[in-house]
Amino acid sequence: MKMNTDRFSLTVDEYLAETNVLFYLNDAVTQLLEHKEEYTQFGVVRYVAEYFRLIADLLAISEYSSLLQLLCPDFPVEMVQNTARIVLMEDAIDCLMSFSDFIYSFQIQFYYEEFVQSVSVIYQDLLSGKNPNTVIVPTSTSVEQLSSAASEEQETQKGVDSSIFSECIEALCERLKHKYPSTAAIKEVLRSSPQQSFHGFLMALAKHEGINQDIGALPNKSDLLIDPEMDQELERLIAQVAISPTSNSSSSAAGQKELSKKASPRKSLHQRKRIEMESDGSTEETDSSEN
Repeated sequence: MKMNTDRFSLTVDEYLAETNVLFYLNDAVTQLLEHKEEYTQFGVVRYVAEYFRLIADLLAISEYSSLLQLLCPDFPVEMVQNTARIVLMEDAIDCLMSFSDFIYSFQIQFYYEEFVQSVSVIYQDLLSGKNPNTVIVPTSTSVEQLSSAASEEQETQKGVDSSIFSECIEALCERLKHKYPSTAAIKEVLRSSPQQSFHGFLMALAKHEGINQDIGALPNKSDLLIDPEMDQELERLIAQVAISPTSNSSSSAAGQKELSKKASPRKSLHQRKRIEMESDGSTEETDSSEN
């Protein structure tokens, strides 16, 4: 996949126009103001978070790759592809992924890349009846390794014997000089079933809260989108837009006519049940807004 570097030459206004950010911000504020009696009881920040979750929660591999390349222009696409193979089966590799599923699986691939590559070799050897208790040297063809493991797994859906798999992985961890998940967490995952698939093993590692805490880079899954400082900044921006909803940017004004032709996601959001949230002052929900 060739990296698209054209976006780095765009001005701020050109980027906003190309990505339709202003359209969605305008629509979000418009909907909030029109239905503020309904939504203000949940809080402005919660409403805006729910709005953008509904319109942008699922992204494709190429989109996640583009987001990472905004932070690091030469970020390897292969790592994103391997992350997708943790979240999705091989025959669904082109499907969309939620941000939550992607980020925790990406964490496993990013921090334990050599470990994941080596485990894929062990898994393939076990499937083919070979002895995996040899020194494993992962090659640069990590995409092919993971793809091959996933493809062979489809032919043998039950996977491999968990106890043997565990022994081989434990021996691998003793040989590795780089990071790997705690052996206690690995054993816990493999004890959950007498047989284990490669895909299932990696997914379980990605969802394991103990491994997430050991890495210490991401919050608990329930707190993933909670950012008090960002919430305050968002409230400030929304207050500004509410006072002066029209943009001072000439290019934004020029593109407003074209943006207004786009179908607004407002209707689908408004027709949903009221946003569910945990709060001390929560009241019984109604569906009156769906009429």
